[in-house]
Amino acid sequence: MITPDGPLAGVTVLDFTRVLAGPYCTRLLADLGADVLKIERREGDDTRRGYIQLEPGREDQATYFVRINVGKRSVALDLTKPQARPVVLDLARRSDVVVENFVPGVVARLGCDHATLSAVKPDLVYCSISGFGQTGPWRALQAFAHIISAVSGLMHLERNADAEPRVSYLQAADVLAGAHAFGAICAALLRRGRTGRGAHLDVSMLECLVAAEDITYGAMLNGGAEYPGPRAGMLIHQIEGQWFTVQSVGAPDLWARLLAAMKRPDLAQDPRFATPLARRQNWAELRPFIVAWIDTFPSAKAALEACAAARIPAAPVLTPAEVVAHPHLAEREFFPAVPHPAREGVRVTGVPFMVDGRRPMPSGPAPYRPGEHTREVLSDLLGYDAQKIDALRKAGAVFYDGGPEMAPIPPDARRIPGNP
Repeated sequence: MITPDGPLAGVTVLDFTRVLAGPYCTRLLADLGADVLKIERREGDDTRRGYIQLEPGREDQATYFVRINVGKRSVALDLTKPQARPVVLDLARRSDVVVENFVPGVVARLGCDHATLSAVKPDLVYCSISGFGQTGPWRALQAFAHIISAVSGLMHLERNADAEPRVSYLQAADVLAGAHAFGAICAALLRRGRTGRGAHLDVSMLECLVAAEDITYGAMLNGGAEYPGPRAGMLIHQIEGQWFTVQSVGAPDLWARLLAAMKRPDLAQDPRFATPLARRQNWAELRPFIVAWIDTFPSAKAALEACAAARIPAAPVLTPAEVVAHPHLAEREFFPAVPHPAREGVRVTGVPFMVDGRRPMPSGPAPYRPGEHTREVLSDLLGYDAQKIDALRKAGAVFYDGGPEMAPIPPDARRIPGNP
């Protein structure tokens, strides 16, 4: 089911991506109404076999895969078979956008590179996502978020006072690359609508992560020094087993608010804290004053209420379970449920923005089997008859597995239980 009134309704996306960066990009496109045709191998995307399987006895229903690929149509092709090449060209002719995230050079060997596909569809918007970009001496290196974090300098900056660099939990490079690709694709579609011109977009995970850093690179590019962690002015403290965080930098009047709340106007005259730069440089001396004030409260709740009253940014440190259950995200419908043939429903994260006051809901059910839509797409979109599809299957070029029918989830079931 494609969202008929989504901003990208009528746009067809040929999706050669796998794992996270590319699939995250195409999930955003799908949620905005695009018809995303996810090209999978017979065994499916690597992440199908990941953490927490949704169906007993199966190894192709990981929550990781389902969340990132909900709303797409799965077409299983063996791109190494010569018989699959004409199918790819036919799909490209009917598509508006192609997204791939192979190591540079692989798509050319598979016959689905920009030059090949744009020859049959000149106004195609073709997006390549890779670790290091399509050019440069590192272009062919294997890239995962952990590797990109290391070579981006972020792993070094997040080292803080630790003896060794640490592994980052968030796969930030992938998600940032997917989001940047999504924005670039939308811009290219806008230009195509005005001029009829296609595009070849080159998105680098490394460059996305470096661009996301807010202090050090801007300084060092202009003669300054790096600004390593831990971040000055950002405090994490605990009262009676409850962790919470307070921020004293980031806005010009935060310092005055903090001094008023602490009842310490004398600190404004202290030369160590007279300017924002001085407070950053002398954070080790300033921090104990803030901690002493926080420790005057009987509980973390009372401290947070005082910070809120004084308009000082503060928040509890929540666990993922607390985030999932939080009424704020429930009201904003950020964890919708989608149909799944083996379960009553599967909850996923929503697209992280609103359109006209509403969050775009996933445009279809949870993905199920690799190739579950192969016959449908080849027949309805490309006009192949049953004999041609069966011949392609016998040649090993295409695969299909429809799986059982899925009953739709009522609209109310998309909400978190208990949320009005």
